[in-house]
Amino acid sequence: MSASTPEVRRRFREQYAAHRASEGRGSSAVDAQTLPYVTDGALARQWAVRARSFEVFQRRVLRPAQRRADVDASGTLRVLDLGAGNGWLAHRATLAGAEALALDVRDDGVDGLGAAPRDSSIARVVGSFEAIPLRNASFDVVVFNASLHYAEDLGRALGEARRVLRSRGRIVVLDSPFYGSTEHGEAMLRAKRQDAERRFGARAEALMALAVVEYLTQERLADASRGLGLAPWRRHRVLYPLWYELRAVRAALRGERPPSRFDVWEAIAA
Repeated sequence: MSASTPEVRRRFREQYAAHRASEGRGSSAVDAQTLPYVTDGALARQWAVRARSFEVFQRRVLRPAQRRADVDASGTLRVLDLGAGNGWLAHRATLAGAEALALDVRDDGVDGLGAAPRDSSIARVVGSFEAIPLRNASFDVVVFNASLHYAEDLGRALGEARRVLRSRGRIVVLDSPFYGSTEHGEAMLRAKRQDAERRFGARAEALMALAVVEYLTQERLADASRGLGLAPWRRHRVLYPLWYELRAVRAALRGERPPSRFDVWEAIAA
Protein backbone atom coordinates (compact mmCIF):
# COMPACT_ATOMS: atom_id res chain seq x y z
CA MET A 1 0.00 0.00 0.00
CA SER A 2 1.58 3.31 -1.07
CA ALA A 3 1.24 6.51 0.96
CA SER A 4 -1.35 9.05 -0.07
CA THR A 5 -0.25 12.58 -0.95
CA PRO A 6 -1.79 15.76 0.53
CA GLU A 7 -3.51 16.42 -2.81
CA VAL A 8 -5.04 12.92 -2.84
CA ARG A 9 -6.33 13.51 0.69
CA ARG A 10 -7.76 16.91 -0.23
CA ARG A 11 -9.61 15.50 -3.24
CA PHE A 12 -10.88 12.60 -1.16
CA ARG A 13 -12.33 14.93 1.49
CA GLU A 14 -13.98 17.09 -1.14
CA GLN A 15 -15.48 14.22 -3.11
CA TYR A 16 -16.45 12.30 0.00
CA ALA A 17 -18.50 15.25 1.24
CA ALA A 18 -20.19 15.48 -2.17
CA HIS A 19 -20.94 11.76 -2.13
CA ARG A 20 -22.38 11.96 1.36
CA ALA A 21 -24.60 14.85 0.32
CA SER A 22 -25.88 12.78 -2.62
CA GLU A 23 -26.85 10.04 -0.15
CA GLY A 24 -29.02 12.49 1.80
CA ARG A 25 -26.64 13.18 4.67
CA GLY A 26 -27.03 16.56 6.26
CA SER A 27 -30.82 16.54 5.97
CA SER A 28 -33.01 17.38 8.94
CA ALA A 29 -33.78 13.68 9.37
CA VAL A 30 -30.13 12.80 9.94
CA ASP A 31 -28.76 15.84 11.74
CA ALA A 32 -26.39 15.58 14.69
CA GLN A 33 -29.09 15.95 17.33
CA THR A 34 -31.25 13.19 15.83
CA LEU A 35 -28.56 10.57 15.20
CA PRO A 36 -28.37 7.66 15.56
CA TYR A 37 -32.16 7.44 15.78
CA VAL A 38 -33.46 7.94 12.25
CA THR A 39 -37.02 6.76 11.69
CA ASP A 40 -37.63 7.49 8.01
CA GLY A 41 -35.90 8.17 4.72
CA ALA A 42 -33.39 6.25 2.61
CA LEU A 43 -30.86 6.00 5.46
CA ALA A 44 -33.22 4.74 8.16
CA ARG A 45 -32.23 1.07 7.82
CA GLN A 46 -28.52 1.91 7.93
CA TRP A 47 -28.96 3.98 11.06
CA ALA A 48 -31.10 1.26 12.65
CA VAL A 49 -27.95 -0.85 12.54
CA ARG A 50 -25.69 1.90 13.87
CA ALA A 51 -28.13 2.69 16.68
CA ARG A 52 -27.67 -0.86 17.98
CA SER A 53 -23.87 -0.41 17.99
CA PHE A 54 -24.19 2.88 19.85
CA GLU A 55 -26.48 1.35 22.46
CA VAL A 56 -23.96 -1.40 23.19
CA PHE A 57 -21.18 1.21 23.40
CA GLN A 58 -23.31 3.27 25.77
CA ARG A 59 -24.29 0.30 27.94
CA ARG A 60 -20.98 -1.60 28.02
CA VAL A 61 -18.43 1.22 27.87
CA LEU A 62 -19.79 4.74 28.41
CA ARG A 63 -22.02 4.19 31.44
CA PRO A 64 -19.49 2.02 33.34
CA ALA A 65 -16.78 4.58 32.58
CA GLN A 66 -19.07 7.33 33.81
CA ARG A 67 -19.60 5.46 37.08
CA ARG A 68 -15.84 5.10 37.51
CA ALA A 69 -15.37 8.82 36.85
CA ASP A 70 -17.90 9.60 39.58
CA VAL A 71 -15.57 8.13 42.19
CA ASP A 72 -12.36 9.59 40.73
CA ALA A 73 -10.88 12.89 41.87
CA SER A 74 -11.96 14.72 38.71
CA GLY A 75 -15.51 13.44 38.63
CA THR A 76 -15.81 14.23 34.92
CA LEU A 77 -15.51 11.67 32.15
CA ARG A 78 -13.60 12.96 29.11
CA VAL A 79 -14.51 11.41 25.74
CA LEU A 80 -12.64 11.87 22.46
CA ASP A 81 -14.68 11.09 19.33
CA LEU A 82 -12.29 10.32 16.46
CA GLY A 83 -13.60 10.55 12.92
CA ALA A 84 -16.54 12.27 14.53
CA GLY A 85 -18.29 13.56 11.41
CA ASN A 86 -20.93 15.98 12.63
CA GLY A 87 -20.20 15.09 16.25
CA TRP A 88 -23.39 13.19 16.99
CA LEU A 89 -21.68 10.64 19.27
CA ALA A 90 -19.79 13.33 21.16
CA HIS A 91 -23.10 15.19 21.54
CA ARG A 92 -24.74 12.05 22.97
CA ALA A 93 -21.84 11.66 25.39
CA THR A 94 -22.42 15.17 26.74
CA LEU A 95 -26.08 14.32 27.30
CA ALA A 96 -24.84 11.48 29.52
CA GLY A 97 -22.82 13.96 31.58
CA ALA A 98 -19.41 13.59 29.94
CA GLU A 99 -17.12 16.27 28.56
CA ALA A 100 -16.58 15.48 24.87
CA LEU A 101 -14.40 16.60 21.99
CA ALA A 102 -15.10 15.77 18.34
CA LEU A 103 -12.16 15.46 15.94
CA ASP A 104 -12.39 15.00 12.17
CA VAL A 105 -10.43 15.94 9.06
CA ARG A 106 -13.61 17.33 7.50
CA ASP A 107 -15.25 20.59 8.55
CA ASP A 108 -17.90 20.78 5.82
CA GLY A 109 -21.55 21.41 6.58
CA VAL A 110 -22.82 18.13 5.08
CA ASP A 111 -21.85 15.79 7.88
CA GLY A 112 -18.44 17.14 8.82
CA LEU A 113 -17.72 19.22 11.92
CA GLY A 114 -19.47 22.19 10.32
CA ALA A 115 -22.75 20.29 10.76
CA ALA A 116 -22.35 19.83 14.53
CA PRO A 117 -25.29 20.98 16.68
CA ARG A 118 -24.86 24.67 17.43
CA ASP A 119 -26.25 24.48 20.94
CA SER A 120 -24.05 21.55 21.99
CA SER A 121 -21.24 21.88 24.51
CA ILE A 122 -18.88 19.64 22.52
CA ALA A 123 -15.50 21.04 21.51
CA ARG A 124 -14.47 20.55 17.86
CA VAL A 125 -10.99 20.14 16.39
CA VAL A 126 -10.13 19.71 12.72
CA GLY A 127 -7.30 17.21 12.48
CA SER A 128 -6.19 13.68 11.67
CA PHE A 129 -6.46 10.85 14.17
CA GLU A 130 -3.01 9.75 12.98
CA ALA A 131 -1.56 13.02 14.33
CA ILE A 132 -3.91 14.10 17.12
CA PRO A 133 -3.23 17.76 18.03
CA LEU A 134 -4.00 17.22 21.73
CA ARG A 135 -1.93 16.68 24.86
CA ASN A 136 -0.94 13.31 26.32
CA ALA A 137 -3.12 11.41 28.81
CA SER A 138 -6.12 13.71 28.59
CA PHE A 139 -9.10 11.40 27.88
CA ASP A 140 -10.84 8.50 29.61
CA VAL A 141 -12.53 7.08 26.51
CA VAL A 142 -11.19 7.38 22.98
CA VAL A 143 -13.60 6.05 20.35
CA PHE A 144 -12.99 5.52 16.66
CA ASN A 145 -16.49 6.30 15.42
CA ALA A 146 -16.99 4.38 12.13
CA SER A 147 -13.55 5.65 11.21
CA LEU A 148 -10.63 3.34 11.98
CA HIS A 149 -10.91 1.60 8.59
CA TYR A 150 -10.04 4.99 7.04
CA ALA A 151 -6.62 4.96 8.73
CA GLU A 152 -3.66 4.97 6.37
CA ASP A 153 -1.40 3.59 9.11
CA LEU A 154 -3.28 1.44 11.62
CA GLY A 155 -0.42 1.30 14.12
CA ARG A 156 0.05 5.06 14.06
CA ALA A 157 -3.68 5.70 14.58
CA LEU A 158 -3.84 3.35 17.55
CA GLY A 159 -0.58 4.73 18.95
CA GLU A 160 -1.98 8.26 18.87
CA ALA A 161 -5.18 7.10 20.57
CA ARG A 162 -3.10 5.45 23.28
CA ARG A 163 -0.95 8.58 23.72
CA VAL A 164 -3.92 10.79 24.59
CA LEU A 165 -5.52 8.13 26.81
CA ARG A 166 -5.29 8.21 30.58
CA SER A 167 -4.23 5.20 32.63
CA ARG A 168 -7.05 2.64 32.79
CA GLY A 169 -8.84 4.46 29.99
CA ARG A 170 -10.58 2.75 27.09
CA ILE A 171 -9.95 2.72 23.34
CA VAL A 172 -13.08 1.68 21.47
CA VAL A 173 -13.60 0.72 17.84
CA LEU A 174 -17.17 1.33 16.77
CA ASP A 175 -18.79 0.55 13.39
CA SER A 176 -15.71 -0.47 11.42
CA PRO A 177 -16.04 -3.62 9.25
CA PHE A 178 -14.46 -6.73 10.80
CA TYR A 179 -13.94 -9.98 8.94
CA GLY A 180 -13.11 -13.40 10.28
CA SER A 181 -10.09 -13.65 7.99
CA THR A 182 -7.89 -11.51 5.75
CA GLU A 183 -9.06 -13.63 2.82
CA HIS A 184 -12.65 -12.46 3.30
CA GLY A 185 -11.60 -8.85 3.78
CA GLU A 186 -9.55 -8.87 0.59
CA ALA A 187 -12.47 -10.43 -1.30
CA MET A 188 -14.66 -7.54 -0.13
CA LEU A 189 -12.04 -5.04 -1.26
CA ARG A 190 -11.78 -6.59 -4.74
CA ALA A 191 -15.56 -6.44 -5.09
CA LYS A 192 -15.60 -2.81 -3.95
CA ARG A 193 -13.00 -1.84 -6.53
CA GLN A 194 -14.85 -3.64 -9.30
CA ASP A 195 -18.10 -1.92 -8.33
CA ALA A 196 -16.62 1.53 -7.66
CA GLU A 197 -17.68 3.19 -10.92
CA ARG A 198 -21.30 2.05 -10.59
CA ARG A 199 -21.42 2.99 -6.93
CA PHE A 200 -19.57 6.32 -7.00
CA GLY A 201 -19.81 7.46 -10.63
CA ALA A 202 -17.39 10.25 -11.56
CA ARG A 203 -16.17 10.40 -7.95
CA ALA A 204 -14.85 6.82 -8.03
CA GLU A 205 -11.25 7.68 -8.84
CA ALA A 206 -10.89 10.20 -6.00
CA LEU A 207 -12.74 8.03 -3.47
CA MET A 208 -10.70 4.92 -4.24
CA ALA A 209 -7.31 6.66 -4.45
CA LEU A 210 -6.78 7.09 -0.71
CA ALA A 211 -4.53 4.31 0.63
CA VAL A 212 -6.51 3.26 3.71
CA VAL A 213 -6.90 0.10 5.78
CA GLU A 214 -10.47 -0.54 4.50
CA TYR A 215 -11.28 -3.42 6.90
CA LEU A 216 -10.14 -5.02 10.16
CA THR A 217 -9.63 -8.48 11.56
CA GLN A 218 -9.00 -9.42 15.17
CA GLU A 219 -5.42 -10.36 14.28
CA ARG A 220 -4.82 -7.11 12.40
CA LEU A 221 -6.04 -5.11 15.37
CA ALA A 222 -3.91 -7.08 17.84
CA ASP A 223 -0.77 -6.80 15.70
CA ALA A 224 -1.15 -3.04 15.21
CA SER A 225 -1.61 -2.40 18.95
CA ARG A 226 1.21 -4.64 20.16
CA GLY A 227 3.57 -2.78 22.46
CA LEU A 228 1.12 0.03 23.24
CA GLY A 229 0.39 -1.09 26.78
CA LEU A 230 -3.16 -2.23 26.11
CA ALA A 231 -4.95 -5.25 27.54
CA PRO A 232 -6.17 -7.78 24.94
CA TRP A 233 -9.03 -6.47 22.85
CA ARG A 234 -12.49 -7.47 24.02
CA ARG A 235 -15.42 -7.80 21.67
CA HIS A 236 -18.90 -6.71 22.74
CA ARG A 237 -21.19 -8.53 20.34
CA VAL A 238 -24.04 -6.45 18.97
CA LEU A 239 -27.42 -8.00 18.27
CA TYR A 240 -28.60 -6.28 15.11
CA PRO A 241 -32.08 -6.24 13.54
CA LEU A 242 -33.06 -9.70 12.27
CA TRP A 243 -32.93 -8.69 8.60
CA TYR A 244 -29.31 -7.64 9.12
CA GLU A 245 -28.26 -10.70 11.09
CA LEU A 246 -29.67 -12.94 8.34
CA ARG A 247 -27.05 -11.67 5.88
CA ALA A 248 -24.64 -14.33 7.10
CA VAL A 249 -27.22 -17.07 6.66
CA ARG A 250 -28.01 -15.97 3.11
CA ALA A 251 -24.31 -15.78 2.24
CA ALA A 252 -23.72 -19.32 3.54
CA LEU A 253 -26.67 -20.70 1.59
CA ARG A 254 -25.39 -19.07 -1.60
CA GLY A 255 -21.80 -20.14 -1.06
CA GLU A 256 -20.65 -16.51 -0.84
CA ARG A 257 -18.02 -14.97 1.45
CA PRO A 258 -19.28 -14.13 4.94
CA PRO A 259 -20.29 -10.49 5.39
CA SER A 260 -18.47 -8.17 7.79
CA ARG A 261 -19.59 -7.60 11.35
CA PHE A 262 -19.67 -4.30 13.20
CA ASP A 263 -19.34 -5.31 16.82
CA VAL A 264 -17.91 -3.00 19.48
CA TRP A 265 -14.23 -3.64 20.33
CA GLU A 266 -12.64 -2.31 23.52
CA ALA A 267 -9.10 -2.30 24.94
CA ILE A 268 -8.06 -1.00 28.36
CA ALA A 269 -4.85 0.96 28.89
CA ALA A 270 -2.43 -0.21 31.56
